[in-house]
Amino acid sequence: MTLTYRRAVPEDAPACVDLRGRTRENSFSVAQLAAIGVTLDTWRGGIADGSLPGHVCLSEGALIGYCFGAPETGEVVVLALLPAWEGQGIGRTLLDLMVGDLRAHGFERLFLGCSANPRVRSHGFYRHLGWRSTGTVDSAGDEVLELRGPKT
Repeated sequence: MTLTYRRAVPEDAPACVDLRGRTRENSFSVAQLAAIGVTLDTWRGGIADGSLPGHVCLSEGALIGYCFGAPETGEVVVLALLPAWEGQGIGRTLLDLMVGDLRAHGFERLFLGCSANPRVRSHGFYRHLGWRSTGTVDSAGDEVLELRGPKT
């Protein structure tokens, strides 16, 4: 098994949209993504213009996971991984790459929205990596977590 990590390119957008609907938890179909303003065109455009930079992981050329962030706010927008690849450190590597990018943009405080339900995998995943609750909830009803640290 050969894994390849690289920066996302606009041509990755179709596979990203497809993968988002195949995650174990918090999956979104194409229609659900469109309802919140995320389409193939907006995803592709965000990668192309730098407003939605990200990293992808490929296995034998097939997209298996990704992480995208917002360089203007310091938000980790999405981390998604196919279920068969969970528990192998791929999500953590993708998140670390995105954190590094956002830190390079000058952010000391990063944030993301995460389920407040302890039975959901992401709840423990982010906390294990040092993310802490802000005590607030975002517009989607997710708990806002933050990660503080030095700028790079």
